[in-house]
Amino acid sequence: MREVDLAALETGLAEGATVIDVRERDEYVQARVPGVTNIPLSEFVARVEEIPTEGTVYVICAVGGRSLQAAQYLAARGVDAVSVAGGTDLWARTGRPVESGA
Repeated sequence: MREVDLAALETGLAEGATVIDVRERDEYVQARVPGVTNIPLSEFVARVEEIPTEGTVYVICAVGGRSLQAAQYLAARGVDAVSVAGGTDLWARTGRPVESGA
């Protein structure tokens, strides 16, 4: 499974790539990378049809474990999916902007 760093995520976001945050709703509301879509891992299989199949799909979680699982699932379905190493926690710790709230 491919993992990318935060710089690659920033590039993807700037290019309009799809970014899926697989953390649970309460985690997502606390702090998230701007521009991501929340599809919690607990709902992922049921909602997988909401995820585009064209282009690279970036998958992020808190630190990288759940996003690896989701990216592997997408890759098995033929989607070009990558997991973001370090996740939202590292994004915030490195001073990058975050959003919060519903």
